[in-house]
Amino acid sequence: MINFEALARSALNWQDAQPFPHLIVDNFIELDLAKQLEADFPSFESDIWQKYSNAIEEKKLSNIWNHFPETTYRFFDYLNSDSFVKKLSRILFNGDVLFSDPGLNGGGWHVHKTGGKLNTHLDYSIHPKLKKQRKINIIIYMNSEWEPEWGGHLGLWGNESAEKPGALVKQIEPVFNRAVIFDTTCNSWHGLPDPLMSPDGQLRKSLAIYYLCEPPEYVDQRGKALFAPTQEQTNDEKVLELIKKRSSVESASDVYEK
Repeated sequence: MINFEALARSALNWQDAQPFPHLIVDNFIELDLAKQLEADFPSFESDIWQKYSNAIEEKKLSNIWNHFPETTYRFFDYLNSDSFVKKLSRILFNGDVLFSDPGLNGGGWHVHKTGGKLNTHLDYSIHPKLKKQRKINIIIYMNSEWEPEWGGHLGLWGNESAEKPGALVKQIEPVFNRAVIFDTTCNSWHGLPDPLMSPDGQLRKSLAIYYLCEPPEYVDQRGKALFAPTQEQTNDEKVLELIKKRSSVESASDVYEK
């Protein structure tokens, strides 16, 4: 199901990757399975989505298991299994340090259409219910007809501080069946702040799943993502207020439609 040989090869450069530990695995999933997972995505107009539509993010997602067809359901079940979590943990950390999040908090299906974007951000630090630290992201691209000129590349920014990103260091094209895996605990600023230029009907689709670890003593307690304004938004008071609201567990739900 998973190309563990390619994963292990990529992991040899895990700690040395810049601007923070990450790796890229092409042909991550067995091809026929990857094609079925892509086909499982519902239409952008489906009523199953959570909708984020504001100045810092234009996207839809769903992490509700009952919405997943059988193939997608079984795949997420496997990614949450003890077997997979132990293999991933040992490949990346030489030990059993990771925990799954069967609730897929923030994960699941993600889609962006023309104009879709996601400002540079840090992910939540502490899971709002399990109280463990978010440690690893896996994002798998499901866009078999995607063209590079449409954009949608995942940007990785330098970890200048936990308050703002540094310089853009790397851009990763959303190639079909490519997995990007990275450590979220290193001021890991990432995103796609430039609006997609894809034609109507072409969606940037991805599967997302996150893994947790025991939090260190002085961990950042952030329970929601912290976004950075684009250069054009730096002095926009409405955007800055939106970012503040989006970063709070109490008010984040006010910025998207269900």
